[in-house]
Amino acid sequence: MTPKFIFFSGKGGVGKTSMACTTAIYNADKGLKTLIVTTDPASNLSDVFEQEIGHKITKINNVDNLYAMEIDPDRSTEEYKERLLAPMRELFFDEDMIKIADEQLSGPCTAEMASFDKFIDFMGETEYEVVIFDTAPTGHTIRLLELPVDWSKHIEEASKGSGQTCMGPVSMIQESKGKFDRAIEKLRDTSQTEFIFVMQPEATSLDETLRSSKELMELGIKTSKIIINGFIPKKEAETPFFESRYNMQQEYYKKAKKTFKNIPMDTMELFHTELKGVKRFRVIVEALYKGKTLETLEDKNELEDIKDVTPDKEDVSSLIYPVKGAHKNIFFSGKGGVGKTVMACITAVNTALKGYKTLLLTTDPAAHIGKVLDKPIGDSPTKIEGIENLYAAKIDPKVAFEEYKNSVLEEARKRFNESTVLTMEEEMNSPCTEEMAAFQKFISYASEETYDVIVFDTAPTGHTLRLLELPMDWSKQIQVKAGVNAEISEEDRVQKERFDKVISMMKDREKTTFAFVMYPEKTPIIEAYRASQELKSTDIETQLVVANLIIPEEQATTDFFKNRRYMQEKYLVEIRNTFNQAKVIRVPMYPREIIGLNMLKEIGESIL
Repeated sequence: MTPKFIFFSGKGGVGKTSMACTTAIYNADKGLKTLIVTTDPASNLSDVFEQEIGHKITKINNVDNLYAMEIDPDRSTEEYKERLLAPMRELFFDEDMIKIADEQLSGPCTAEMASFDKFIDFMGETEYEVVIFDTAPTGHTIRLLELPVDWSKHIEEASKGSGQTCMGPVSMIQESKGKFDRAIEKLRDTSQTEFIFVMQPEATSLDETLRSSKELMELGIKTSKIIINGFIPKKEAETPFFESRYNMQQEYYKKAKKTFKNIPMDTMELFHTELKGVKRFRVIVEALYKGKTLETLEDKNELEDIKDVTPDKEDVSSLIYPVKGAHKNIFFSGKGGVGKTVMACITAVNTALKGYKTLLLTTDPAAHIGKVLDKPIGDSPTKIEGIENLYAAKIDPKVAFEEYKNSVLEEARKRFNESTVLTMEEEMNSPCTEEMAAFQKFISYASEETYDVIVFDTAPTGHTLRLLELPMDWSKQIQVKAGVNAEISEEDRVQKERFDKVISMMKDREKTTFAFVMYPEKTPIIEAYRASQELKSTDIETQLVVANLIIPEEQATTDFFKNRRYMQEKYLVEIRNTFNQAKVIRVPMYPREIIGLNMLKEIGESIL
């Protein structure tokens, strides 16, 4: 049996998981044995199916033929390491050799490779007729899909040279090359693989879909279809506020049709409540795949009049502005698509206008701060014209990689012979060095005291936590794998001091504010809570919560928007109870997209 592989990707928060689950139920109800797998580190399949799933293939309740799995990066890493080390144990290698091999497999490379290897396993699956991948937000998905090409090339080049990769000898991972090559072949075969982008009718989502579809094409992978999700139903746009949003969405729909004129396109209206549970997904199946309108299918909830007691505006000045002579670092994190970038831009504009020299920095591969500011952003701090004291930069992994590689090799040339340096260079050309390079860049900015305030717009939650958990002794590992003396070099010592300084700064509540952005629905709240607990285990406290996209009460004039507003009220209470040690900023929905310095300034004045 040759399975059909269907990938769902797109900007965070556009509804990838909803569309992937809908498609999974549609295929399963047709009698096809279907598996849905998530590759997102911040998976929420368990939440939307309302049952425990985890790192194992699990039968979905109340749907014949449907199974699901959430790939756990930590579990994948352990399984992958054990698979490579087991043959050494069977051949009775001595403990010292196994210890060295284990050390070689303890870096960030292994975690990335392991998750990817698990993902690739499903590309060889024959038990299921349909395998659906609910992927991480676009920037990370493209990275995932680049890996088979990059690793295959890296293994091939290393085998011709020293035979050494950043994960140890080529011989340890040689068998992976054949698996990667077969995966690439399947990804490029349109008869076997469909690649579907989900987007919303707005500027940043359109831009990211266009950029990502081009990057896919460069890998030889064609976009099969685009689903534009989240349209306001025409009959619900009865106030000037929602009429403005409706018209804005229709304009972007026209742009999307013009931009992707040769790609099939489906549309999906906003649902009257959040999408959770098999019953609701079957309603969406009827709309997405059978052409029925949601109006005739809606199962209206009983309207609950629950009021949130959080003040409209709390005093958050101590969390935003530094005390005299000090510095303040503000991190915005959360599920993809909840408004982290906009909130980071609003905050940075606000602190700059208050006279604080401010750097706005994004670690998100999709980097939308330039779009929101409506200004060009570079790889190094750029002065933002129109706002005194404001600078912005994005961390480009490719640029960071070259800088990091040159820095490490320059240090190595002072200490080792040319043969060793060449071996190190071969290892550093591995795909995962980019991630470490971006991390080092992040560390360099975070340890600076050039700015009064640094505002970090981070990648979606799972990838932010990954960034903060990267090991500190990468240079030492490179030396071990190159077969040289593993004692700590001057470069290692400097890096460790820098890292310790940043970790100390992040734990200092006076110097750092860690904020989670979410809209008032169940999955963003759960995801933010899990991440906050993980941070808490490293003594980093969540001090600020931003509840975003709240429908203004006076605009909720139809049952549809009353239903959504009341749902939000219920979750605003949950946000207050869940994050009871943090202050809450409430950000209303606006009738148009938040773009440009003037709009950012006005909103900052009203909410901060």
